Formats: sequence, C-alpha cells, structure tokens
Amino acid sequence: MKVAIVGASGAVGQEFLRVLAERNFPLTELVLFGSSRSAGTVYEYLGKKITVKELKHGDDFKGMDIVFTSAGAGTSKEFAEDITKFGAVMIDNSSAFRMDDDVPLVVPEVNAADAKNRPRGIIANPNCTTIQMVVALQPIEELSHIKRVHVSTYQAASGAGAAAMDELENQYKQIVNGEEVTIEKFAYQLAYNLIPQVDVFTENGYTKEEMKMFNETRKIMHSDIAVSATCVRVPALRAHSESIWVETEKPISIEEARQAFEKAEGIEVIDSPAEKKYPMPLFLSGKDPVHVGRIRKDLANPNGLTFWCVSDQIKKGAALNAVQIAEYLIAEKNI
Repeated sequence: MKVAIVGASGAVGQEFLRVLAERNFPLTELVLFGSSRSAGTVYEYLGKKITVKELKHGDDFKGMDIVFTSAGAGTSKEFAEDITKFGAVMIDNSSAFRMDDDVPLVVPEVNAADAKNRPRGIIANPNCTTIQMVVALQPIEELSHIKRVHVSTYQAASGAGAAAMDELENQYKQIVNGEEVTIEKFAYQLAYNLIPQVDVFTENGYTKEEMKMFNETRKIMHSDIAVSATCVRVPALRAHSESIWVETEKPISIEEARQAFEKAEGIEVIDSPAEKKYPMPLFLSGKDPVHVGRIRKDLANPNGLTFWCVSDQIKKGAALNAVQIAEYLIAEKNI
C-alpha cells in the first residue's frame, strides 16, 4: 500500500503521521508533499526520515494507492486530477468537494459504505464539528428518527490551525507580561474571550461553518434532519465541544440513550454528575473517541434529549476519520 500525504507540514498533516503510526497502518511506502516553503523539511515516521517533496503538477502520484490531502480547498481542487488520474483514492480534508453529488462524504461510524461509490476517485472528509456530532447522533437515530437538532459549538483554537494555537498561547503570555496583544488569526483577541463567529457570514445570517453542519449532516445521514447551529470560538487550545439538543419522532428515555451511546462504535460515555464527571477538552485532547456526557431529557420538548459532546478536532475531526475511511476500504478490499 503506497500512501501520500499532501500538506504534511500542517497541523492535520502532522496528525496524519501520528495516527498512521499509532494504528500501524499497512503501508509499504509513505511520500510527503507540501508547498515550496515546506519542501525539503524532514519528518520521521516509525524511525525512518522522509523529506517533503514540493507539490507540482505531473506524474508524482503514479502508483499511489491512497492520498490524504490536507492543504486547503484551493490546492485540493487544483491537484485533484493529478492525484486521481492514475487510480489513487483521494481522501480530502478540505471543503472543496463535500457537497458535490458525485463525491461521498463519509464518517465511518455512520455511512462507511458510501465510500465505495466514488465516481471521481475522491472521498470527502466532513467538517470537524459535523463529524463529532453525527457520530453522537447516529445511535439516537437508530432508536428513533431525529427531526431536529439545535447545537452550540465551543471550538478550540486548533480549528484554525497550528498558527492559531500558537497565537492563543502567545496572547496569554503577552497579557501576563503587560505587552500589546498580537491579533492575526482571528478577528479579535481570543484569550479571555469568546468569538461568536467561525468562518464568514452568509446571506441568511449564519456562518459558513454553521451551514456546513446543516448541509453535511443531511448528506452523511441520508436524512431530512434539520440542524440549527451557533458556532463559537473559545480560548481552549485543542478539542471542540458541542452542546446538542435533539428532537426525535418518538420519546427516548435517558436510560435508552445512555445504553445506545455506550454500545456505539467510536463513542465513550463520561456521565456521572454526582462525581462531577463529564467530557472536557483539557483532558481529552489527543484521544480517539467522541466523548458524550450530561445526558438529559429536554425540559422544553417531550420528544427531546440534550447532551454534551467533546472530541479532538485534529484527530477524529480530521486525520483519524480519514484514516478510518482508508482502513474500511482496505478491509472491504475496495482499494
């Protein structure tokens, strides 16, 4: 299995290296690609040093089986034909192809089989906030169809990349030292603050991030589910949190919901209010599962449930989900 990573120097690219190693992914060769700025950088993978090659148009992807792309939508669109023309499966972490009808949008715990039907040789990895939400929604959907979801997200600096994480750390240092705060990655200072905007606003008053949660959830779950989201950037370093309210066709008890979560693939339940145990990003960064807690009946809706959900945005929200797609295809002998 010959594998490539496009965007190897970014936060997600680096996470790919860690995830592939952790999971002992069955590759025989690993090739790293990056921008002209990243080219020549050397990274280590399982004791072997690999030099980043500059991403260029041509035949560099000939013989590749799987190409993980994480270099932004523009790069994915520009190089998709180069990557797929010799038969490689492109698993793309950008927003470039997510809503294209002929590109499957896949979260393995929810719709793994969709990955088999890829007319263009491309599989899209959903937005990080959507991934963790649909993993948590699927066990509920299997009990009773979900009609509506209201969700507020609490998104860590990691969602804007490694430079954004550095900026948040630096802002705290600058404040402590009485220095002027550097603001580059976000519209406002994030330290000691919340910013109720992730991505740009659309005509309906929702941001693109919020509309991704609406549109992507429907595509992944093959459902008429309606999602209303408010996405907020918070001064956590890594791992996103979500407060989720669901309305189902039939009432679901707390016990039924908890059992469904506990049995579900990819979910870990941390839910013991008496012991003050619930998911928190500080303690769950770097972990694989989607963590669920604070499971309650919705006091405003007899058919409603509400719960709290935390997942590592760089891991399950990006690199791990993509690697799990590849693992599924290998297991199904579909690659």
